Amino acid sequence: MKYAIVFLALVMGLNTDLLAADSKELEKLFNQAQLASRAGDHAKAVDGFSKVLALKPAEQAKAAALQRRGEAYFKMAKIKESIVDFDAYLKIRPKEDPHHWQRGICYYYSGEFKKGHEQFERHQVVNSNDVENAVWHFLCKLRATDFKTAQKALIPIKGDGRVPMMEVHALFAGKSTPKKVMAKAMVGKVDEARRARQVFYANLYLALWFEANGDAKEAAKHLVPAAAVADEHGYMGDVARVHAILRKVKVPKKK
Repeated sequence: MKYAIVFLALVMGLNTDLLAADSKELEKLFNQAQLASRAGDHAKAVDGFSKVLALKPAEQAKAAALQRRGEAYFKMAKIKESIVDFDAYLKIRPKEDPHHWQRGICYYYSGEFKKGHEQFERHQVVNSNDVENAVWHFLCKLRATDFKTAQKALIPIKGDGRVPMMEVHALFAGKSTPKKVMAKAMVGKVDEARRARQVFYANLYLALWFEANGDAKEAAKHLVPAAAVADEHGYMGDVARVHAILRKVKVPKKK
């Protein structure tokens, strides 16, 4: 989503001075957990943030550790644990609820579809031109109701300038095709990195589209290449990888 979750300035750019106010040990543990997370050692990150929380830090540091641990749990495909931490974070920072898109994703994977589409509806108020929010709302609505109802409730989007997201929206609205989505990702004179990003997003959302239509085989064809490059695409890369884990789709390791 937007290539990276940019909300929650507290969490994404926590000033270590806030931690130092509790203790040098707290600061050390938090930084070690952060480093573990960036290195992809999510189990170690969870352990580190748990140690931070065990020290009973001040509210702001506690909120940051809960959010970060929730993110690490998600990357381990431990969805229920992630929701518990996100809920605890939002009890401390209730005003961040509309921004907390990540919890909506977790609700989808935990099967809490009503909570999921309600989370995405609240997010729409603060982020009105995001095709991804509309699609995940559709997916939750689909699971809670039926395809026709979900399509009718598809949130209208007009201003998402990321290629091929408007074509993705048209697909979920029943006004485009998978071939057109992939073609849109491939056209235009763009650099290699941008092309790769466009193809990643096309593959991820085509996988979700085919899954929504009950075609697991075609879904896997698109999910595998998306999940294979997960490390290059931030939070949505994590979503692709976790989706593959939860759907038991084998993804070849990069050489």
